[in-house]
Amino acid sequence: MPEPITNPLEYYACPGPMTDPKEYASLLDGLPTDIPSLCQVVQGLTVHIFWAERYGLALSEERKQEVELRTAARRLARTLELDDRPLTGSRSLEKRLVGNCRDFSTLLCAILRHQGVPARARCGFAAYFMPNHFKDHWVCEYWQADEQRWVMVDAQLDAFQRDALQIQFDPLDLPPGAFLTGGRAWLMCRAGQADPDQFGIFDMHGLWFVRGDLVRDFLSLNKIEILPWDGWGLIYKDEAQVTEDDRKFLDRIATLTLDADAAFADVRSICENDDRLRMPSDWQPLTLAQIRQSS
Repeated sequence: MPEPITNPLEYYACPGPMTDPKEYASLLDGLPTDIPSLCQVVQGLTVHIFWAERYGLALSEERKQEVELRTAARRLARTLELDDRPLTGSRSLEKRLVGNCRDFSTLLCAILRHQGVPARARCGFAAYFMPNHFKDHWVCEYWQADEQRWVMVDAQLDAFQRDALQIQFDPLDLPPGAFLTGGRAWLMCRAGQADPDQFGIFDMHGLWFVRGDLVRDFLSLNKIEILPWDGWGLIYKDEAQVTEDDRKFLDRIATLTLDADAAFADVRSICENDDRLRMPSDWQPLTLAQIRQSS
């Protein structure tokens, strides 16, 4: 058994279960190495399920199911089925793989890790989609070695979306406050610094929703980038059943996510050893359609 990686930058420069391209790794060879070009590649391969209609693309129910593909390998396989050209060839809308914000972020993350660049997807809330609302969202952050800092990138925001949303900042280097990780949002709500009902998506919002994004972000820091509607244990536990011990545990992991590098050993240890975060052996995933029907 190989020795565990104790250096966070080394850890995040290697693929995880979701971002490992496996037999499709050669597709990522020779891609650009600069962030603007890589985001163009990602945008040329993916169409957001909730933006498709605004682009003028009508998705069949069959095509909408592509949003359920979890791993980079499966998504790359389906990408080739739709269009077998190199990934640098921008596809027409109908030839792009259907996904969501998590998929834009994890694909960029997978490419960067393939290039040996430390990168990680982050789950939380964006402040730039709706006024006075923090919308459920994912971004990617990568290590900018020249500046010795993590840079947050919203790989989803192409020119069309930036214009529609009247984005005034650089989505390739998100300013402070534009995106709140699940942990930061949780701590703000717990401290009374933010209204939990301003956090969510569609008609789903509240502290329970923030709790889910906190756990998903913590798992993502352990390279387990589950789908935005995946969940078990503390993610979907009824709010009335959440105990004070649960809240203390959530407070702790939320605090760790604020500086995941400094807390790297604890982040890894808790994920590997705490049953409250472990996927049940009998877990059965729900689809996006099922989640929306039950909300």
